[in-house]
Amino acid sequence: MPTLDILFQDDYLIAVNKPHGLLVHRSSIAADAAEFALQILRDQLNRHVFPAHRLDRKTGGVLLFALDKDTEKLMQRQFMENRVKKTYLAIVRGHTVDEEAIDYPLRKENGTLQDAFTRYKTLNRAELEVPFGNHSTSRYSLVEAKPETGRMHQLRKHFSHIFHPIIGDRTHGCNKQNKLFKERWQMETMLLHASQLSFKHPLTHRTITVNAPIQPEFIRAMNLMGWNK
Repeated sequence: MPTLDILFQDDYLIAVNKPHGLLVHRSSIAADAAEFALQILRDQLNRHVFPAHRLDRKTGGVLLFALDKDTEKLMQRQFMENRVKKTYLAIVRGHTVDEEAIDYPLRKENGTLQDAFTRYKTLNRAELEVPFGNHSTSRYSLVEAKPETGRMHQLRKHFSHIFHPIIGDRTHGCNKQNKLFKERWQMETMLLHASQLSFKHPLTHRTITVNAPIQPEFIRAMNLMGWNK
């Protein structure tokens, strides 16, 4: 029976390190999935758990659950009001600038435009001796991104908007880069990791900061870039 790595737990909340490719809960749009973080954690704890927020299926990292409905509502309100500080790591195509703020509204499925704001800074850059398109090398960057709003696929859309798509993002990314990673390195993981959540505990009012270690495929990608040496 699979289990999830627990990063934080008290009487009200529990945070786990969600693997890339695992759905948070059952969904009609992913009928192929047999395992879900919600059910795995419920069976692991032998009690009900309630998702406080969502992570995309292909995104790894900190996933927060409440242990009762009242706490779930309190935490969901914090997420909706953008009072939870979120930090992500991503590997993107090209060399990004040192720091940048992306202020670019995003459309909901019903067509409504919503403000969307992301800050990021570049942690590392690589240039591999791998020809790509008209270029004799391939360039990549490791970025730390902090979304200040919580729009659907915000980071994926924002990095695509500035022409530095996240590697492995099939919906908003670069198909040619994704094909290169799959064929050359047998890697299909989307290289986006929710590395940290920081929030005020809704019951104890303490500041809680939860960190999630990066997972094997992300580590392998960093090794390919020479960033772990």
